[in-house]
Amino acid sequence: MTLLHIIYLVAITAEAMSGAIMGMRRGMDLFGICMLGTVTALGGGTARDVLLGHYPVGWIANPEYLGFTIGAAIVTALVARHMHHLRQVFLLVDGLGLVAFTVIGCGVAMEMGAHLSIVVLAGVITGVFGGLLRDILCNQVPMVLQRELYATVALFTGVLYVSLLWLGVSNEIASLATLCAGFLFRVLAMTFHWRLPHFQERDIRGLD
Repeated sequence: MTLLHIIYLVAITAEAMSGAIMGMRRGMDLFGICMLGTVTALGGGTARDVLLGHYPVGWIANPEYLGFTIGAAIVTALVARHMHHLRQVFLLVDGLGLVAFTVIGCGVAMEMGAHLSIVVLAGVITGVFGGLLRDILCNQVPMVLQRELYATVALFTGVLYVSLLWLGVSNEIASLATLCAGFLFRVLAMTFHWRLPHFQERDIRGLD
C-alpha cells in the first residue's frame, strides 16, 4: 500500500466525518448522516470518473471505501459531543485530503491520456466536488465558492504536480513534493486567512 493510498483512506474517513457532522447539525437521521458522509468523501472521485468515462467508478471497484465512509459516519454520530476538541485536527486532515484527492485525480486523468488542462481540472474536481455536493444537499452556498482558499489550493496542487512530471521528475518524488507544497499552502491560507476577493450586495448596487 503506497503512502498516497494510505493518505487517501485517512482523507475519505475524515471527509465522511465532516459530512456526518454537518448532517447532524441539519437534523438528519442516521441514514441521512451516512449518505451525506459518503457523498462528501467519495463525491469528487465519482464526478471525475463519470466525466472522464473512467469505469468502474472508484467506490464500485473498491467497495471497501463505502465501509470506511459509512463506518466513519456512524462513529461520528456516536461520539459527536466530543468532536469539538478535534476541530483543528479535522482542518489539517481535510487540507491533506484535499491535496491527496487532487494528486490522485490528476493521476487517473493522466493514465487515460487526457490533455494536461483536463488532467489539472480532473484533480480539482476530485478535490473539491465532494464538499460542494455536501453543501448543496444541506441547502447552503458551497464553502468552496465563498470563503477560504480551497479550490485555489487544489488548482495550485494540480498545476505543480503536472509541471513536475513534465519536467521529468519521477512520479514518486513529484507526488511527495506536491503533497508537501499543497498542504503547506493550505495551512498558510488557514493560518493567515488568505482569501480571494469577494463581493456583497452593496458592491453591485446601481448595476440593476
